[in-house]
Amino acid sequence: GVPQINVCFDIDANGILNVSAEDKTAGVKNKITITNDKGRLSKEEIEKMVKDAEKYKAEDEEVKKKVEAKNTLENYAYNMRNTIKDDKIGANLSAADKQKIEKAV
Repeated sequence: GVPQINVCFDIDANGILNVSAEDKTAGVKNKITITNDKGRLSKEEIEKMVKDAEKYKAEDEEVKKKVEAKNTLENYAYNMRNTIKDDKIGANLSAADKQKIEKAV
């Protein structure tokens, strides 16, 4: 008759493939484990990458804060320039005060 073979595939969290086969009529069982270590990172390499990412995250936060502070200052200076040019507000300032503000911004 026709052989009845039960094949089972199982892949674990590490990517290891376990294959088992059983011939139901003859009662013969066999197993094989297939691992693929090529191209995988070692635990040490993964830990180093995580540490580097944490280090760069802190550096990136510092850069972000500096950029935000610079942008805030530039916006403030821009608004001050426009404020003293505004006839309603600028008219209330003396020429000396306007000049001081223009020099500062």
